[in-house]
Amino acid sequence: MAMAATVSSSSSSGITSFSRISSEPKVSQIGSLRLLDRVNVTPMSLNLSGKRSSVKPLNAEPKTKDSMIPLAATMVAETAEEVEVVEIEDFEELAKKLENASPLEIMDKALEKFGNDIAIAFSGAEDVALIEYAHLTGRPFRVFSLDTGRLNPETYRFFDAVEKHYGIRIEYMFPDSVEVQGLVRNKGLFSFYEDGHQECCRVRKVRPLRRALKGLRAWITGQRKDQSPGTRSEIPIVQVDPVFEGLDGGAGSLVKWNPVANVEGNDVWNFLMTMDVPVNTLHAAGYVSIGCEPCTRAVLPGQHEREGRWWWEDAKAKECGLHKGNIKDEAKGNVVNGESKSAVVEDIFKSESLVTLSRQGIENLMKLENRKEPWIVVLYAPWCPFCQAMEASYDELADKLAGSGVKVAKFRADGDQKEFAKQELQLGSFPTILVFPKNSSRPIKYPSEKRDVDSLASFLNLVR
Repeated sequence: MAMAATVSSSSSSGITSFSRISSEPKVSQIGSLRLLDRVNVTPMSLNLSGKRSSVKPLNAEPKTKDSMIPLAATMVAETAEEVEVVEIEDFEELAKKLENASPLEIMDKALEKFGNDIAIAFSGAEDVALIEYAHLTGRPFRVFSLDTGRLNPETYRFFDAVEKHYGIRIEYMFPDSVEVQGLVRNKGLFSFYEDGHQECCRVRKVRPLRRALKGLRAWITGQRKDQSPGTRSEIPIVQVDPVFEGLDGGAGSLVKWNPVANVEGNDVWNFLMTMDVPVNTLHAAGYVSIGCEPCTRAVLPGQHEREGRWWWEDAKAKECGLHKGNIKDEAKGNVVNGESKSAVVEDIFKSESLVTLSRQGIENLMKLENRKEPWIVVLYAPWCPFCQAMEASYDELADKLAGSGVKVAKFRADGDQKEFAKQELQLGSFPTILVFPKNSSRPIKYPSEKRDVDSLASFLNLVR
């Protein structure tokens, strides 16, 4: 955290001690620097990970009179021989202490600890709740946002409404124009539909975020555990950022706060309605999780909010890179991009009327040109929450169609079968539903997100 220092010297020992004062200068903009006159400067490296600390030599002068020094990272002293190192915060222990704290209490603690060296990351969605909590603390606060150049018009109008409502100026970060130009000229405007969203997000979001965070010692996000089953279910209240670096540079130089980690989405919305906070008008049109316009769509009642983001990709890989540290390391026996290698997951779709297809079985089905009966097959992964959500309706469909001349089947398409399913079975994301008509070898992919019994049966009757 930013510190200034007063100096008191003992004539007998020649030892100089430092104490914190509250009238320290603050960094006014994300990533901004300020010219200092030639002074004796002692940068103190604050290691936020709690693993190591270091103090640079006192009275170390800048190389030139006009050296640019991050003001919030300096301590000024006339003479000194010894420094009392400030006790380093154990953020894992702090996270445990705040586990049952309210978002307001967590926000207040974050702003108290980091002052002007912390900022709220605002996406233009329901994370406006963070700004309301910061406002309620009565403390000064900063807000920044990533303008990718491809946001919805409603989101830009929402930014303006938030600025006017709270009397603030959002600090916008923009992608590098040369990088964007190179990406679009080489791969087109919508390459992410073909080869994944990571490259576009890296240019338009991750790199601008990295620049923003290099001017901070901490940041505040609106992540919640219930937002994404595969990547956010274990996020702590506060943590040393596992991916990005802060003002001091190096591992452990940035702290990440998640004040609403333990809050459910419905409670966030109740809070926003109670406090009469402005909200993005896209929410009223069925948008829950809101990002860039080409990669965001409305969801249907009962669908998970993240199903409206990057819907053509795996359900458990839906992170743009801003929170890459949430994706678990496969080497630790967990999951990466939704693929579990060590965990045992109970199978789903257990109706006795269902046919379980092996790789050989579905290959044989594909080769048949004149089938005696039509088939409907779900390509699934048992860990996928969207597959789990449709289990009851698909089992009911199998029971309803038993003996009707229509075969209802399932094929597990994750793990070793995933590449085959992507290449041969039109697998985009889980679940993918295919209908194999009676007199055609080519399967027809079910295009809708409506997976109730009536919708599936109606589509089957149209193409069988």
